Amino acid sequence: MDQARSLGTRRGARQTALKRKEKLIQFLFAAPALIFFIVFIYYPILDLFRISFTDWNAVRTDIEYVGWKNYRWLFAGSGADNLAASLKVTILYTMGELACSLIGGLCLALLFNRMTRYFSVLRGLTVLPKYIAASSSAVVFVWMMNSRQGILTYVMDAIFSTGEIRWLNSMPLALVSLIIFAAWRGMGYAMIIYLSAMRSISQDYYEAAALDGANGVQRFFRITVPMLSPTILFLGVTSFLSSMKVYQSVDVLTEGGPYEATSVIVYWVYELAFRDFRMDRAATVGCVFFIILMILTVLTMKWS
Repeated sequence: MDQARSLGTRRGARQTALKRKEKLIQFLFAAPALIFFIVFIYYPILDLFRISFTDWNAVRTDIEYVGWKNYRWLFAGSGADNLAASLKVTILYTMGELACSLIGGLCLALLFNRMTRYFSVLRGLTVLPKYIAASSSAVVFVWMMNSRQGILTYVMDAIFSTGEIRWLNSMPLALVSLIIFAAWRGMGYAMIIYLSAMRSISQDYYEAAALDGANGVQRFFRITVPMLSPTILFLGVTSFLSSMKVYQSVDVLTEGGPYEATSVIVYWVYELAFRDFRMDRAATVGCVFFIILMILTVLTMKWS
């Protein structure tokens, strides 16, 4: 009896040691990623909040604690109007890009879903802009939107006789041009996701609907769209969050102009930090924007 008990005790101790060893190995594998997140993400975020309570100016070496002064400047001072304007531009851009990318990607997916010849080539050309660096593709887009010799200007003039179009230098069109650029880059990615989801839908649904007399439009809205709803939600959430943080295309295409008409909130943070050298105010705006994004993310995930 005692021998069996001691044998069971040894076996239990051995299993406990193995479990500890497995947990240690798992921790060691996760440690590099954990260290990366702590050093390059979590610590900068926490330090951002600390800076927002100081008067850090990049041209001065002395830094003092000023309490809520920067937040009063942002919500009750001269920064309030800029905050409202930047948020408005950011939301307009996000909604426009979201609608164009999701609807345009769905239209392309419906078109390519029926194609057999040249499918791979056309799909690759459609997705290509997404995987080119935003700054590089923005330079190409600047040439395409040249007010005199750009290909988009040429096409519009040939169809509608519009003449010279100041795509990036006029207030009504600058934001529209940014949305077109974002949709140009995002539709291909949305198309690939839609295609993957479409090809996982069983054809039995469509055959049964056709036997019941449903036409193509009815099959699309009563079968395809409901079956694609998780995909649409996924693309909507990811596109929304990435569009809210847009910076590169604004910097290359419009530099926030004309007259701050395309100054999204991230670009305003950049201007505060590296043009006005007000690191404290840039940190304050960044903190507020971070909180806004966190709230929107939580609400979106809860709603989904």
